[in-house]
Amino acid sequence: MDYNFSRLPITIPEVPVHPIAYSYSDTQFEVIKRYIEEFEDSLDPEHEVGLLLTNFGQKTLMQVTSIGYEKSVLMIFRGFVEDREATLIQHVSQLNFLLTSVPKDPKKPKRKIGFAVDPED
Repeated sequence: MDYNFSRLPITIPEVPVHPIAYSYSDTQFEVIKRYIEEFEDSLDPEHEVGLLLTNFGQKTLMQVTSIGYEKSVLMIFRGFVEDREATLIQHVSQLNFLLTSVPKDPKKPKRKIGFAVDPED
C-alpha cells in the first residue's frame, strides 16, 4: 500500500514563542529567592543567612534583610555590613556570592530575608 501524504491538509498551529529572559533582574530575583529560602529553611534557630561578597580579592560579609530589583538588570540587596546599614546595587551579570550561616544576635529575633517586588511591575 502506497500513501500519498502530499494531499493531506496539514496545518501546524503557530505557537507564540516567548523566550525566558534569564538575564533580567526579575527572573534572577526569583532564582535567588528560591535558593535563599531553601538555605534559610536548613538553618537552626541560632543562625541566619549571610552573604559573603567577593570583589577584587576582598571579602565582605553582609547580613541581608531585603532583596529587590530594578527592571531590568539591577539587583538591590539591603542589610548590614559590620553592624552598619548597607545597600548593594549590582548588575545581574555581576552576581556572585556565597550563602553562608552567621550566628544570630541572641537578644534579637532571627532575621529572615524579605523579598521586595515593586507592585507596579
